[in-house]
Amino acid sequence: MKAAIFKEKGQMEVVEKPVPELNFENSAIIRTVRASVCGSDLWFFRGIDQEESGKVTGHEAIGIVEKVGPAVKDVKPGDFVIAPFVHGCGHCPACLAGFEGECQNNPAPFNNHFQAEYFEYNNANWGLVKIPGKPEDYTDEELASFQTLADVMPTGFHAAKMARVKKGDTVVVLGDGAVGLCAILSAKFLGAKKIIATSRHADREALAREFGATDNVAVRGDEGVKQIRALTNGAGADAVLECELSMDTAVKVARAGAMIGRVGVPHDEKLNSNQLFFGNLGVQGGPASVTTWDRKYLLDAVLKHEINPGRVFTAQFKLDNIQKAYEVMDQRKAIKSLLVF
Repeated sequence: MKAAIFKEKGQMEVVEKPVPELNFENSAIIRTVRASVCGSDLWFFRGIDQEESGKVTGHEAIGIVEKVGPAVKDVKPGDFVIAPFVHGCGHCPACLAGFEGECQNNPAPFNNHFQAEYFEYNNANWGLVKIPGKPEDYTDEELASFQTLADVMPTGFHAAKMARVKKGDTVVVLGDGAVGLCAILSAKFLGAKKIIATSRHADREALAREFGATDNVAVRGDEGVKQIRALTNGAGADAVLECELSMDTAVKVARAGAMIGRVGVPHDEKLNSNQLFFGNLGVQGGPASVTTWDRKYLLDAVLKHEINPGRVFTAQFKLDNIQKAYEVMDQRKAIKSLLVF
């Protein structure tokens, strides 16, 4: 099979690999229909995070179940599924609490290697999310939206749920990548009345407004905080969705007693907890509850065309063009790259 591997900083490659075998009794082998490049993949592509040369990459996919282990009863060969980047078992305390991003029973938590024609998925019995029918029953646009349900849409939704977004709220979304845009869509879906985006790029601002943003603040730093607070009549936002490593700004634009939903992956960022104390602020967030949110809300919303998160894909490629798929995101020429198999 063909698989994408990380070669070195700034360099991806497609190589031939054996089709994976089942290594765990609760695993499944998936034939990939769609995959994608995540903003977090750019950390190793840019050389900020360390990655093993030759490692198969990717952690977002939809596909067809080809084979299942003996402990897998809830999905079967032929099922069309979303493969979340988290691998919840469904029965540990973390999963039962609705936080499968912290599952305590994943035998290989860093086995994400979905930018390939086939991949193994751990904890397949509960973690995989079945899509009705077959891929050929859906349009390319619908398939793109299903693909977002493997990561970015439920991650943006996780930020909104952790921030307790409710009907009538004023919400600030920090970040204009695919996750930030999906957070805007999520806030709108949950009933927010005013949604303040923070994009500095015309194409991203346009999509943010399409997804439900009512305002946009393009500047950063103290002036950005000043403009955001002015849009909230000086009080600050009811909820802040932090999607781009901007906790300092999040604290400064939140009203007293607000919640901050954090899904931006930390990279040595420091937060002074005194800022939270003196604002009566709360922070909650982390790896998204992908399986939970897909089953409770998001898959149904896509099937009913209530949301169309696949709009975040502004470039698409075959796997052979994986280098270009990474480059256009790294250079901000695309919001997110879709891989079509």
